Amino acid sequence: MEKPSWLSKKLNLNSCHEMKKFLRVLKLHTVCEESLCPNISECFGEGVATFMILGDNCTRNCKFCAVGKKKPSMVDWNEPRRIREAVAKLNLSYVVITSPTRDDISDGGAEFFCRTIDEIKNIGTSVKVEILIPDFLGNAEALAVIAKSKADVIGHNLETIPSLYPAIRPQADYERSLSVLKTIKQMNGNIFTKSGIMLGLGEEEKQITDVFRDLRKVDCDFLTLGQYLPPSLSHYPVKEYITPDRFVSLQKAAYSLGFKKVNSSPYVRSSYLASQFLKSA
Repeated sequence: MEKPSWLSKKLNLNSCHEMKKFLRVLKLHTVCEESLCPNISECFGEGVATFMILGDNCTRNCKFCAVGKKKPSMVDWNEPRRIREAVAKLNLSYVVITSPTRDDISDGGAEFFCRTIDEIKNIGTSVKVEILIPDFLGNAEALAVIAKSKADVIGHNLETIPSLYPAIRPQADYERSLSVLKTIKQMNGNIFTKSGIMLGLGEEEKQITDVFRDLRKVDCDFLTLGQYLPPSLSHYPVKEYITPDRFVSLQKAAYSLGFKKVNSSPYVRSSYLASQFLKSA
């Protein structure tokens, strides 16, 4: 399927060079690189990156994702300190941290997220931290650790509509993902929660707005909507290119249901322009 004219963003590899060199020195991974994000040259060129802790390999086999599927690496307990060093050197005021799903770790990496947040907050309390977490297999103890962390925003992406989970996210569960957001909000009513949905996988309008309603039922505050772009020919194929006007229409529909902030356009991704959300709230 040929890309339409509105999907014309080009990568500028020259703008990525310095950031990639910096990250390699500190032995750090980013979801920007691992997920083949189309916004990478824009963000890297501005000295912004979304750090991916706990290695660059995932224990799940989602059909839309470019993150590696090899055996995960051992936990590197010095990584949080290197993240703090990177944040300080880049002079970041807003930091997004994510990880691959690590079902091989007893708590899914919850404690490691908290250690990383604590290291960043040691720079100064003015630095805001957003985390994008896996579902931790619904482990209530792990979610309690996350809910009590010093994160300012906690995100967990639903990614798509429930009926597409078997094809797109075969090892995930829609209701479990909703429960993650619900549980965190119940445990910490002061935290802002966030989720994201990819469009163009074959979903219908009502199915999309039903997901909006499900998210509002668990008091999710923030929402991102973006166009699914398969990272390779071996990944799940795109079924539809959503027009910019339709993204605007869906944004309005989401706002009407009570979301505090919605970013909706073809190149929107979970951590893209993430600092806008907290400022709006």
